[in-house]
Amino acid sequence: MGQGSEQNRPDPDALLQLAAREKRGKLTIFLGMAPGVGKTFAMLERAQALKERGVDVVVGLVETHGRSETSALAEGLETLPRRDAQGAYGEFDIDAALKRHPQLLIVDELAHTNPDGARHPKRYQDIAELIAAGIDVWTALNIQHLESLSELVGRIAGVPVRETVPDIVLKGADEVILVDLPPAELIERLKAGKIYLPDNTGRALDGFFKPSTLTALRELSLRRAADRVDDQMIDFLRQSAIEGPWATGERLLVCVGPDGMSDTVVREASRLASGLNARWIVLSVFRPHSLPPSGAANDTLEATLRLAERLGAETRRESARDFVDAILRIARRENITQIVIGRSSKAPFWRRSLPDALLARGGEISVHVVATRKDKGRISLSRRKTPPEWALTLGVPILAVGATTLLGLGVSALVALQNLSMLYLAAVLISAVVAGRLSALIASLLSFFAYNVFFIDPTGRLTVARPEELLSLAIFVAVALAAGQLAASLRLSVDRTAQQARQAQALLDFARKMTGAFGRDQVLDTMASHFHTALGRGVIVLAPDETGELDVISAWPPDQTFDATAMIAARWALDKREPAGFLTGTLPQVPYLLRPVMAGQRVLAVAGFAMRHEDGAPRESEQRTLDALLEQSAIALDRARLSRESARATVARESEKVQAALLSSLSHDLKTPLASITGAVTSLRELGDRMPVETRSDLLLSIEEEAGRLTRFVANLFEMTRIEAGMIKARRDPIDLRDVIASAVSRARRIHPGVDFDVSLADDLPAAAADAPLLEQVLFNLLDNARKYGGDGTISVYARGEGREVVLAVTDEGKGIPEADLERIFEKFYRRTKGDGRAAGTGLGLAIARGLIMAMGGTIKAESPAIRRRGTRFVIRLPRSERAAS
Repeated sequence: MGQGSEQNRPDPDALLQLAAREKRGKLTIFLGMAPGVGKTFAMLERAQALKERGVDVVVGLVETHGRSETSALAEGLETLPRRDAQGAYGEFDIDAALKRHPQLLIVDELAHTNPDGARHPKRYQDIAELIAAGIDVWTALNIQHLESLSELVGRIAGVPVRETVPDIVLKGADEVILVDLPPAELIERLKAGKIYLPDNTGRALDGFFKPSTLTALRELSLRRAADRVDDQMIDFLRQSAIEGPWATGERLLVCVGPDGMSDTVVREASRLASGLNARWIVLSVFRPHSLPPSGAANDTLEATLRLAERLGAETRRESARDFVDAILRIARRENITQIVIGRSSKAPFWRRSLPDALLARGGEISVHVVATRKDKGRISLSRRKTPPEWALTLGVPILAVGATTLLGLGVSALVALQNLSMLYLAAVLISAVVAGRLSALIASLLSFFAYNVFFIDPTGRLTVARPEELLSLAIFVAVALAAGQLAASLRLSVDRTAQQARQAQALLDFARKMTGAFGRDQVLDTMASHFHTALGRGVIVLAPDETGELDVISAWPPDQTFDATAMIAARWALDKREPAGFLTGTLPQVPYLLRPVMAGQRVLAVAGFAMRHEDGAPRESEQRTLDALLEQSAIALDRARLSRESARATVARESEKVQAALLSSLSHDLKTPLASITGAVTSLRELGDRMPVETRSDLLLSIEEEAGRLTRFVANLFEMTRIEAGMIKARRDPIDLRDVIASAVSRARRIHPGVDFDVSLADDLPAAAADAPLLEQVLFNLLDNARKYGGDGTISVYARGEGREVVLAVTDEGKGIPEADLERIFEKFYRRTKGDGRAAGTGLGLAIARGLIMAMGGTIKAESPAIRRRGTRFVIRLPRSERAAS
């Protein structure tokens, strides 16, 4: 039962793709084999029918090419005005289309290239933005503009195809409508002047509109439309959990390298994958101890991989010593059924070419070898090496072998040496280390001739008199070649290790800097500084503020210009979470590569890197370093964001605690006295003279006491507010503590007449630098607190001088305070329970006391049973006054 339900479950990937499509607009492509088959006519005819049914249809751009019947169909449809763009009139206005936001928008000529200055270089990218905004789009495409077919069509028609559309655009369309017309009818339309003007008709008949060419194009368009129908059927079967088998088991692995034939291999593989409805992977393999390709070779490889991605492939890079083993390992791991590879140049007789080796060891995996034209051969070494490198490659072995020969001749004239060949080994090793493997090979050959001519009898000729000398010479050449190969490999390995070490050190330095950066702005400034140092490029870092507006936070160097167009590209990178600017699909003319700094799906910042068109796209090594630095930056920015949010949450929690404590205090300390006052007033009003005089006096006294309690509570709130607002300006005048203590104790005795207060003052009590009224308030709060929590015992007060300080202490005889609470009791609204288990007071007295004492430059702390045997002692320390009290 369970197994059957698993087999009948819809494909999760298919359902996810379906859900993603529900959130965006629908793309319909009218596909034709050539111009003039009626794609635009079919679009407009259907649009008119939809308009009659009440659909909101708008024409964004339609090219009628002077065809009257097409122009007539466009009448009655709302048409957006075109815009001017750097000398090009009549371009599609994407911003107007987004603002109008119709239900259906018609945008002709999918393969059109936008003029310089446009947001996107290609119209299909404009349409992708419209689709993402939820607008349904109809567009038209000729089959020759598909990127995988453009080269093939160019060979068939003899006309190069300059404007192309990635195959993935057609594959991702929601609907493809084939507009077909027999070649003979199309030629008749051309001759009748319904496609081109009469002046161009003759050239078209001689070129693109030959019957054989149109037949081939028609077959290509029919095949591609059929493939599209197969894709739609398979998607439906997967989404509906209908069992197969389906014709989707093929998987291709395409091998490419830094050569001129790889783009042909990729295009051929794309056509093969489309015909087989197969997934395909493009793989580039390099040796671990060799440096990455440089110059033209690296640019060719990067262009090939980007082409493969546009055509819908997954691209990978792999490092391996054995290319065949690496290719087959990946093929078996990915369940590859066919390997596609270009035809290799003729291999030496002692080893197989790469296609032959794959055929021999591939087992059940088929190998598809792509034949390429001779003019698309591999990039020769002469194009990879610059003249200085060639000079080094040739000059080092010539100089090394020449110097060794002169040294050998000089030494031989003085001493008879038997092993002069060892000197030539040194020349080979020097050439390998300094100039590489090819230089070592040249040095080996030069050493062979020099050693034979100058040091083996008969000298001066390329002959060997004794057979054992010939064997020695052969062994020398073999050892020299092996040693040179090992030395060259070591040099490459050292260079590569040094490059990796520099990258690792750059990441380590960046991580250390980020560890010491606190706050978002400091992290962003550290990012800009380190990116500038590590990459040697100008860097600008932008981040959104609280309102979402993008601001430049840091720039290295500071004198860079970041114009409005660059800011639009940065905004695009922020909103769309994809690169923008230099050589991307959005505003490629901007001289900055804008990369979003992302943590998960959240964009935290945008980093802009100054680029030059002559440098091209970033190298692979630079790209890896950049990606690693951006990942580290995202982690640091996310940490700063979390710290900021944590601090805000802590403040919010504390605020909530204070609010809860305040409400609790208000509900208790206002409700209780108000209830007592209300009860006393009610009794006095209702009973009046019928109450005994003593009872009336007690009620009046209760009203007076509770009103005083309310007055003290409000005064404490007001005092705490003044302290937190910094409104308390404590004086530091010399005061006589005897007077302050006497006044505070007298005030406490009036409120608590039954309490015993014991005052002990040193005879030589010095004057303190303090504010007398504030200090009296503090002492009264401490005495009142001791009465509430200290029970009925004696409350002691003493004061004495200690060095440059004056010490005052208030001690009760209660149960004391737990050591963990000795600091908490000074927090606002913190209240301890009394002996009866109820909380007393407002929780403000001690907080006010600490605030006032600190304002006077003193300290206050609590001591309890862990230090003393019983009760609680509050100790105040104030600065001693240098002047006597007045």
